[in-house]
Amino acid sequence: MITAFAMSVIVTLSWAFTGGIDQLGLRDNPPGDPTVSTPIASAPAADVPMPGMLAPLEAPYAPLPDGYGGIGPGSAGEPGAGLRPFQAPVLRGNDTQVRVRNAADRVEARRCQAGAKLVPTCGVLWGVAPGAKTESRGLQALRQFERKTGRHQAVFHAYHRGINGVFPTEQEISISREPGRKRILLLNWKPESTTWAGIARGDRRTDAFLDRLAVHLRKNYRERFFFAIHHEAEDQVRERPGSGYTARDYAAMFRHVVNRLRARGATNVVTVLIHMAYVPHTTKSWFTQMYPGDDVVDWIGFDTYSYSDPGYGHGGFEELLNRRSASKPGWPGFYNWVRAKHPGKPLMVAEWGVWFSKRNPGHMARFYREVGRGITRYPGIKAMVHFETPHNHKGQNSSVDSTPAALREYRKLGKLPVFQVAVGG
Repeated sequence: MITAFAMSVIVTLSWAFTGGIDQLGLRDNPPGDPTVSTPIASAPAADVPMPGMLAPLEAPYAPLPDGYGGIGPGSAGEPGAGLRPFQAPVLRGNDTQVRVRNAADRVEARRCQAGAKLVPTCGVLWGVAPGAKTESRGLQALRQFERKTGRHQAVFHAYHRGINGVFPTEQEISISREPGRKRILLLNWKPESTTWAGIARGDRRTDAFLDRLAVHLRKNYRERFFFAIHHEAEDQVRERPGSGYTARDYAAMFRHVVNRLRARGATNVVTVLIHMAYVPHTTKSWFTQMYPGDDVVDWIGFDTYSYSDPGYGHGGFEELLNRRSASKPGWPGFYNWVRAKHPGKPLMVAEWGVWFSKRNPGHMARFYREVGRGITRYPGIKAMVHFETPHNHKGQNSSVDSTPAALREYRKLGKLPVFQVAVGG
């Protein structure tokens, strides 16, 4: 006989695994709508599919974590590896309590969290560089962004230059340690003290700064954090002998910085090599020479944006991740290249967003919908960090609330189960 307690557990689990899971904040879609939003085909006539758009997922499939519905196609631990409907456990008499308990244990065991080298055990880390290129960047911008998007950001991205001030700053430490809302820091540093070759040779001023930074980390900040060294460096490569800025000089500089910090006890640094993924650079003969080595690179990242107007960079999520050029037909796209050349490295979309255009205002909302449909097709991606700015140096706007529809779709996107990764208590 099934006890009243067991029945209550069954009812609770049945609620959680069906429509009730929406109330847990794990889904944001009404029953019967398994995608982020309505399929593009049902949009108004002016809201047409973009080049490179992926077909919407068909009901009754939804991008649920492996723990919510059993492991389907794909590898365990990959974001949304199993896309199949949930099948309730079969309950037969006296084994009811055991099966209910096992189902609950399975859900708890599959809770996504930041693991070794901050690689999530499942799912994709979700973050932001808030208020970029504005005076309000930092805590104020983060508060505003989280308020308007309706969720906590797992990763906070900030930028540092030069060799005067160590980091993380007091404010950044507070952001990462906020009670009940802990965050992982992604700190981006450009030394700007001398040439890459000079740093690699042991520039005295730069080494002194790295030593101070290591002391600061040992004394004040022991949490693991992402550390990017001179991101988008290919834009500064000068392949002239003796320039100090060759691709090999960059790799040597990166190695020197990492090894000096590690040797002085800064073992909580998780390194990220961030490229700008610009095809005219990635197809240069020197591009692969920029790689510092597997032993000093923990993650590989890249910065990429979608453009709302037809032309360069206009398309869907696949185009964003694997941007190609007609003049360079041999280039497979950055995501494909990393997966082929460095299959063991987690991939971070370290800066991404959609440049808004008044001429094509619907692109932003459509693009966010497609990210939700397509993210499970790219299991190498372990983190996505939005670059939020009302105006960059070119006057481009990536604000997710550029239109009410865009904000609505971005909020839905951030609430998908695949982006729910715990980073602390």
